[in-house]
Amino acid sequence: MSQESSEPTAELRGVDLDYRSGPPWARLHKRAVSGVSLGVAPRETLGLVGQSGSGKTSVGRLMLGLLRPTNGTVLFEGRLIGEERRRHRGRLQAVLQNPAWSLDPRMRCGISIAEPLTVARTLTPAMTRAMTRAERRRRVGEILEHVGLDPGVAARYPHELSGGQQQRVAIARALISEPALVVFDEAVSALDVSVQAQILNLIKRLQAEVGFAALFISHDIAAARYVSQRVAVMHKTEIVEIADSGDLYHSASHPYTRSLFELGSGAAERATKAGG
Repeated sequence: MSQESSEPTAELRGVDLDYRSGPPWARLHKRAVSGVSLGVAPRETLGLVGQSGSGKTSVGRLMLGLLRPTNGTVLFEGRLIGEERRRHRGRLQAVLQNPAWSLDPRMRCGISIAEPLTVARTLTPAMTRAMTRAERRRRVGEILEHVGLDPGVAARYPHELSGGQQQRVAIARALISEPALVVFDEAVSALDVSVQAQILNLIKRLQAEVGFAALFISHDIAAARYVSQRVAVMHKTEIVEIADSGDLYHSASHPYTRSLFELGSGAAERATKAGG
């Protein structure tokens, strides 16, 4: 999918990000993102790959409006994200590496999944009115089925589920508010390889069916290519290469990109076989 075909859902323009630490009289600055310009188009999955410390998670947090750039601008649906962050609740969602980070162990899964419906300020027109308890329960059941789980999972606690089931619940929680952008931050790296393949196929199917824009952050370039239309490669805080997923393997020009192809986990190959 070409980014130029429509206005990006989320976009970074010339963004720098510095982390600051230490006392005021000896403040230390560490550059995490350097001059990054990157956009995710509607209905597109953009892969963002790089090893730990490259800055890719910081890019995801910038797109979600969780961090303010030191320089440059971050746009969501054509507007500066910092100015309207509260209005975007429910429109921006994330699926993290460890589902336990987004699922309260004291809450039944159905309550966790429905939580975005109660805290979101701006939802789709059909969801702006207050939902009854029965309507929320029905919606939770539907989204559980959509991610491949029995609606009865709503009555269970996270510790009663496998890692793959927990991640499916986390994905259901992210999608229930019908977001415009979902950031998947190492969403399969903590799972067994066989389960990784299942979740990769699930992400690919959901994005095609629902049509949200997605940023898929991973250290595994093969997995990113499998679920994404385009892949950006990040190295030492900078984007060093970006290309269509189908072309990247043969057209990779940066030595760092070529080195990433040698570190594939095999999950993408299993996902391809499982996906038929």
